[in-house]
Amino acid sequence: LAFPSSISLNYVSRLAARDVKVVLTGEGADELFLGYNRYRVAAWNAALGKPYWAVIPQSWRQDISKMVWELPRSLRRYAAHSFLAESTAGIRGLFFDNFAVFPEAMQRNLLTFDEPRRDPYADGAYLLSHAPGQLLDRMSHADMQTYLVELLMKQDQMSMAASLESRVPFLDHEFVEYVAAMPARYKLRGWQTKAVLRMAVKDLVPAEILNRKKMGFPVPLRGWLQGAFSGLLDELLLAPQSLDRGLFDPDYVRQLVSQHRDGTWDHSDRLWLLMNLEIWQRIFLENQIPEEIFKRPGFQPTLDRVA
Repeated sequence: LAFPSSISLNYVSRLAARDVKVVLTGEGADELFLGYNRYRVAAWNAALGKPYWAVIPQSWRQDISKMVWELPRSLRRYAAHSFLAESTAGIRGLFFDNFAVFPEAMQRNLLTFDEPRRDPYADGAYLLSHAPGQLLDRMSHADMQTYLVELLMKQDQMSMAASLESRVPFLDHEFVEYVAAMPARYKLRGWQTKAVLRMAVKDLVPAEILNRKKMGFPVPLRGWLQGAFSGLLDELLLAPQSLDRGLFDPDYVRQLVSQHRDGTWDHSDRLWLLMNLEIWQRIFLENQIPEEIFKRPGFQPTLDRVA
């Protein structure tokens, strides 16, 4: 399971399935109407970074990039996603690598092999570079054919696991064609995302929902892995069975776990991916029975600690 939100989505699907067999979901709206903050951030950084990369020497940019990662956590959170953290010009870093769970620099630290790997951003970069329109339009176009595909698979798997059919009205092909032809300025106005959609439904949706801060479908993974489910990190990532596989640098895995536990960094999504990969390997490469894996001590948090 690549997305921690799969958990919450499955539970809410089970809840809905008690009363209905079909639901409507909002998949596609963020990609169509520029609802993700990364669109705005990437576009602004591209505009601000252009003169920065043109004027500041490469060696200085590298030093500044290193300094960004040494800032206090409150400042680093924002600076790490800015053009200041990118020593090399280009949308590849600002849009793709900037919002990856494992940026390429972390991949180099994590992986133990140096053989040529498939470019993880190849499909998105190709689509973005060949799409028509301005940068915002092209980012939307690329996400519609890459990231959205993954979200739709997650939505289908988690709802059907609860015997619930989920449909996606925002992805009606005629509606997609109509919205895709709209100028980006109708969708993103300053800080306001999905502007034209908000305006269209302002008489239908309560203001407290229409204007609230954007949020995904969060799972309290950070706290779980620092508390009740911390044992999973030892069982799945730090056990000799895992470290001896030779895929990942053991010291770097230990560093990720240590930084997460002491609160230096929030590595929730990274640790989640590594744990799920380890479970997959134990089941499908080593033929372990899932029930036996989950009976081990690291998988037995007490209910009061979870609460």
